[in-house]
Amino acid sequence: MRVLWVTEHHPPSKGGMAESCDRIVRGLREAGVAVDVAHLTRRDRPSQTAWRAERVHGGRLLTAPLGEDPEHSLRRLWTAITAERLAYTHVVGFGGTYAMLAAPVLAALLDAPLVTLLRGNDIDIGAFSLRRRGPLVDALRASSRVCVVASSHAPLVRALVPDAAVTFVANSVDTGHWRVLPSERERGAAWRAGHVAEGRRTVGVIGQLKNKKGVGFFLDALVRSGHAERFHLVLVGEVEEQVKAWLAEGPVAHSFLPFLERYELPAVYAACDLAALPSFYDGMPNVSLEAAALGVPLLASDAGGLGDVADDRIGFVFPAGDADACREAIDRAARASDADLAKLGAAGAERVRSVFTPAAETAGYLKVLDDVAR
Repeated sequence: MRVLWVTEHHPPSKGGMAESCDRIVRGLREAGVAVDVAHLTRRDRPSQTAWRAERVHGGRLLTAPLGEDPEHSLRRLWTAITAERLAYTHVVGFGGTYAMLAAPVLAALLDAPLVTLLRGNDIDIGAFSLRRRGPLVDALRASSRVCVVASSHAPLVRALVPDAAVTFVANSVDTGHWRVLPSERERGAAWRAGHVAEGRRTVGVIGQLKNKKGVGFFLDALVRSGHAERFHLVLVGEVEEQVKAWLAEGPVAHSFLPFLERYELPAVYAACDLAALPSFYDGMPNVSLEAAALGVPLLASDAGGLGDVADDRIGFVFPAGDADACREAIDRAARASDADLAKLGAAGAERVRSVFTPAAETAGYLKVLDDVAR
């Protein structure tokens, strides 16, 4: 197999989608699939604004800056692809409006089947977006297979394209490398000793904290639960100004940390008793798997892929958007003993270690590529 992989999310871009893209591509390459990545980058650093093609282990990387004229860039991409004169067995569109716009056309020109990999916002927001819906529906109709990271996204796909062939493939964490080192545990304990009052439980709220993440909703539920004094929130990443203003009024003890690279996070997780993911809607956040893999119980909604990861055996789960249920979950978390939390954390770590593995993720995508080729 040789796959042309079209994406707006790939290193050196940052964020969970870029991490997922890199992980999936590496898994396929290690399994023997040649993957050529066309990275439609919006980065503005000089080193990332020049067109270039380079050989990498297991394929090629074509950096295609979208710049101020994305239509020109996408057409130039086709010129760059034809110059290589390579035969592709598949075209994959991975997340982002321009990737979904380009991938069906490239698949048709190359006479190769299209596989569309949807992340959370692609379908959650795309289905209701004037700008995104057209390219989304066109891509779904053109796809031989649509892959989703949340089983609950399949009905959304079929609501737009009833005969779409949809496959659920979960995200993963490599627990062989994702762990807390003794030095990181010491840093986490030192930070906690210097910032968190004795007797309070530390709750990590980690990632790109956009509207969909439900941070304000969670804060309101926390105060109304009557347990605000039991917790200290650690908000890691970009936080809405409205949330900052609300917290500045002082009802909830909290700390802010800037956006951190993935491998800076284990020390943060080591300082946390719980990880909160109160999303209104979502894909399968890397944070949910990362926290659970490190033995941190989840205080989470069942939105999107969170419903495939979390239940009351590894944390405290509530229906997305249900304020009463969220308060009840907070109440259960406040009343749980340290032994209860340790048991939930151990169960979460075992679930990730046995179910959400890179091997299972790669096998899922290999099966899709094989089925589509047949």
